[in-house]
Amino acid sequence: MKNSSYKLLFICFGLLLLTCKQNQPEDSKGNDPASTISTTYKAPIFNTDDRLAKVAQLGPELEQLMVAHAKAKNIPGIAYGVVVDNELVLSGATGTINLEVETAATPQSVFRIASMTKSFTAMAILKLRDEGKLSLSDPVSKYIPEMAKVTYLTADSPTINIENLLTMTAGFPEDNPWGDRQLHEPDEMLIDLIDQGVSFSNAPSYAFEYSNTGYALLGNVVSRVSGMPYQQYIKMTILQPLGMEHTYWEFENVPKEQLAIGYRWEDEQWKLEPMLHDGAYGAMGGLITSIADFSKYVGFQLSAWPPRSEIDNGPVKRSSLREMQTPKFQRLNAKAKDYNGDLCAAISGYGYGLGITKYCNGFKRISHGGALPGFGSNYIFYPEYGVGIMAFGNLTYTGPLPSTAIEKLLFGTVQLPTRQLPVSDILLVRQEQVLKMLQTWDTDMEKEIVAENLYMDESRERRMTHVQEVFEKAGEIIKVDTIVPWNQLRGRFKIQAAQGKIDVYFTLTPEKIPKVQDLYVSFKPKESS
Repeated sequence: MKNSSYKLLFICFGLLLLTCKQNQPEDSKGNDPASTISTTYKAPIFNTDDRLAKVAQLGPELEQLMVAHAKAKNIPGIAYGVVVDNELVLSGATGTINLEVETAATPQSVFRIASMTKSFTAMAILKLRDEGKLSLSDPVSKYIPEMAKVTYLTADSPTINIENLLTMTAGFPEDNPWGDRQLHEPDEMLIDLIDQGVSFSNAPSYAFEYSNTGYALLGNVVSRVSGMPYQQYIKMTILQPLGMEHTYWEFENVPKEQLAIGYRWEDEQWKLEPMLHDGAYGAMGGLITSIADFSKYVGFQLSAWPPRSEIDNGPVKRSSLREMQTPKFQRLNAKAKDYNGDLCAAISGYGYGLGITKYCNGFKRISHGGALPGFGSNYIFYPEYGVGIMAFGNLTYTGPLPSTAIEKLLFGTVQLPTRQLPVSDILLVRQEQVLKMLQTWDTDMEKEIVAENLYMDESRERRMTHVQEVFEKAGEIIKVDTIVPWNQLRGRFKIQAAQGKIDVYFTLTPEKIPKVQDLYVSFKPKESS
């Protein structure tokens, strides 16, 4: 009888474990303890890293830019900063944060940053996802039952899930500036809005449309899943771990000498805007912070790059930060211009609380702005450079950051470097072997490095003939350049020869011992003088 009881207990316990495992969110991003990590991978690095010195020397020029920008846009006060990696290298301010008492703006002045709050909300959702407490594919109605009552536009509309809210593809209408005025409303207002029926401008998952309401709902999800108010969860799990001790939700809690007062420019004068209290819509735009504090957050976002094997201290995993910074609904702007004003098509999209743009020349910027009555803010960071810029202003719906001019300074005038990918060990080995094969066509070498498809795609005889013709045209070999890697298993190198350059490109297979699956050889003769 005793043994039977133990058997029954073990069976029940096993079933319980199985049930718990089955109920785990499918996209939980926990690390597999059984996985192994490469010991040979080399992360991208700055070959020559003088970024801090180069940025620091721009202080006077940046100050002139900001003063001129504030004057041109009638902004009472602007605070600004430049981050390199995790360090606030440059910071400054111009103008005043309180016209009545003429308080000068400083990097410690505290501004409402409005929609720049959205990435904090997205970060909280991913943190809960990584902890296995929700899935991005979960219907929002799982956490907010009133969402089950919404009337969709079409019969084939997919159910709104959490990722729809993150990417602003739920089908809600763009709600600026209406949403801005809802900041102080209680949770009951938000839930009543959904319960009474919300209007749609699109079917879900069909199009991107900016939605403050969607992010307010995400804040409500954070509260319900975490078991604490959204604002408290952000403070405990993100702000405090990052050392952001001077970031607030309620303006009444900010020391008066630090609080930026908001204004609008109307009838050729500044007029006071009412300060908004925090509430249910705080998740879309409620944070109040300083350049000194926010620089820590920008540094944390930059720390996501490059992927590497260093200890991941959080508060959110680096891989989740990179996920935030990946566009999910991309659009082409064929007439975009780069910071030089040159026509350069760009692909733009919204990730999770962040906008991402990549230009035809490879230049990539990740950004978000914020605008509420009395305030405007912007920040941009450039992952390949490890640099971020930011500015806060106290004028309604202003853009306080002259980003194009600053980009010209950073990437044109001082020409900041980007990270470069070191050559992997296997590419170096294969480069030497490919070169020997091209010169000798040694059959033993071919057996070692040639993948089974290579001569099926183009016969060995045709390849040999082509390569021999190239080497004959090129003449005497003078120098073989180091291979330029595209990734761990693909790259190209040049052979400098008497009559020109030989270009060799190859890519390797996904096998444990990678072999050459693709190989191209071309020749560019010297230009006649």
